[in-house]
Amino acid sequence: MVSPNPRPEAQFEASSLSPISFLSLLFAMSVGLLLAVLVLPTWLPNVAFSLGGDAPKVYWYLARGTAFVSLSLLWISMALGIGLSNKLGRIWPGAPASFAIHEYVSLLGLAFAAFHALVLLGDHYINFTLVQLLVPFATTDYRPLWIGIGQIGFYLWAIVAVTFYIRKAIGQRTWRLIHYASFLMYIAGLVHGLFGGTDSDLPWAQHYYWISGGTLLFLMFTRIVGSTTDRLSRPRKAAAPVTSNS
Repeated sequence: MVSPNPRPEAQFEASSLSPISFLSLLFAMSVGLLLAVLVLPTWLPNVAFSLGGDAPKVYWYLARGTAFVSLSLLWISMALGIGLSNKLGRIWPGAPASFAIHEYVSLLGLAFAAFHALVLLGDHYINFTLVQLLVPFATTDYRPLWIGIGQIGFYLWAIVAVTFYIRKAIGQRTWRLIHYASFLMYIAGLVHGLFGGTDSDLPWAQHYYWISGGTLLFLMFTRIVGSTTDRLSRPRKAAAPVTSNS
């Protein structure tokens, strides 16, 4: 018997990136990078200077910028996921589209998070090594606790992203349980940014953290209230009549 209200993720099985979609995305990113390399030095002469010299700063700027891009994509992905669970995303743009965007945005954010870490290899101020970037809490010379929490959040994110492709193999229940780690990885990313980032003291960064975290907290509150209301509004099954054998 088919359930009249299937779960939103069950309504969009073919959500993973197809080879054609992946190649198209890779081509678009390559063209954009090529245009940036050709055009930006002409429009912004300081960019060319930042790429060279004994202390190139562009890598540090890229790391800081992609950190906020990655956290923003994670924020959007989680908002879409919570919206699906409390029926907001099913109203608009619909369950299949919301679930597809939820997946793609999550994968894109993971790519930006990887770039955020690896681009620091070009920065000569702290001189991170590849091992320090890959092993949690190994950045002994620069905020190892807060950087390590961010690294753990990244690995949790990678695990959750992989489950998009093995959902049928592990089963729907296991898939949903693993997806609850999304809350841990967002908290890890938020803590990493607040205490490990160099922009955390700036007013715009503080407003960003409050707004992004607050909206997710509000969506979670509406989800809990909605689930509780649905349970209370369901009609209870009538008790079976008691029959007497006398």
